[in-house]
Amino acid sequence: MPHNRAMFAYLVRRLLYAIPILIGVNLITFALFFIVNTPDDMARMQLGVKRVTPEAIEKWKAERGYDKPLFVNSAASGMSTVTETIFFEKSVRMVVGDFGRADDGRDIAREIATRMGPSLAIALPTFVLGLFVTVSLALMLAFFRATALDFWGVVLCVAMMSISGLFYIIGGQYLIAKIWRLVPISGFGEGLDAWRFLILPVFIGVISGIGSSARWYRTIFLEEVGKDYVRTARAKGLPETVVFFRHILRNALIPILTGVVVVIPLLFMGSLLTESFFGIPGLGSYTIDAINAQDFAVVRSMVFIGSVLYIVGLILTDISYTLVDPRIRFS
Repeated sequence: MPHNRAMFAYLVRRLLYAIPILIGVNLITFALFFIVNTPDDMARMQLGVKRVTPEAIEKWKAERGYDKPLFVNSAASGMSTVTETIFFEKSVRMVVGDFGRADDGRDIAREIATRMGPSLAIALPTFVLGLFVTVSLALMLAFFRATALDFWGVVLCVAMMSISGLFYIIGGQYLIAKIWRLVPISGFGEGLDAWRFLILPVFIGVISGIGSSARWYRTIFLEEVGKDYVRTARAKGLPETVVFFRHILRNALIPILTGVVVVIPLLFMGSLLTESFFGIPGLGSYTIDAINAQDFAVVRSMVFIGSVLYIVGLILTDISYTLVDPRIRFS
C-alpha cells in the first residue's frame, strides 16, 4: 500500500509538471513559426496567386482566426486580453484536446484519427520485429564474444549504421519493387489488401535499424557478462546458455527498457521518411505535407502530440523500472 501511494503521488507530480512543459513547447513552436511566417505570408501562400489584394488577405485571416494579435490583445479588457489572441485560440486549447481545423478547413482531430491506423500498421510490426532481431543478434554476438563471428558482426553493424536511411529506402524500392517486382513500390490498400504495401517498408525499417540497435544491445550484454553474479552462476556449474538466457538477458532488461518503452508512445507519430517515400497516408506524411504547405495548425498539433507522447513514454519507463527491479522505489 505505501508503495502504491508513492507511485500515485509520483504520477500526479509528473502530470502536473507536464502542463507547463507542454505550454512551453507550444509557446516555442508558436514563436518560431511566426518568426518565419507571418499571418500575411501564410495567407499569400494559401491563396496561391501572384497578386493578392489586401482585402483577400484580411478575409483569409478573419476566416481562420489569424486576424487577432499574437499574444496580447490590447484592444480587449480583462481576461479577453489573453484569450482573444492567436496563441490562446490556436495553441492553449490543445491542452484540452481541441486541435481546431487545418488551414484548408479539414478537422485536424478527424485527420489524426484516420491516419493513425496506417502509421501503426507500419510502426508496430517494424518495432516488434526489429526488437526481436536486434536483441537476438546482439545476444549471439555477446555469446560468441572475442571470436571471428563477433568481430565481423560488429564490423557489419558499424557499416549498416553508417549508411543513410534514404539508401535503404531507395535501394529497397529499386531492387525489390522495381527490378524483382515482388511488391508494389508505393501506395496503400484497404483491409487485408494493405499487407502487400506494408511488407517492403516494414522490411526496410527493420534492416535500417539493425546496426545501431544491435551494437548498443551487445554493449549492454557485455557489461553484464563481467559482473559478479555471472561469475557466481558459472562457478555453480551452470551451462553458458543458461547463464545468458536466464541471468544476463533478464538483468539487461532495465537498460533495454530505457530505449524501448520511450519509443512505444512515439509509434503513433509514424515515420516521416518512410511514409513519404512509400505514399502511406499516415501521420508522418501528414506532417511532411503540412510543413511543405506551411500549415501552422497541423504542425503545432503534431508537435504537441509528440510532446505528450514523449512525456507518457518517460512515465511508462519509470513505472517499468519497478516491475523489473524491485529495489527501485518512487520518492
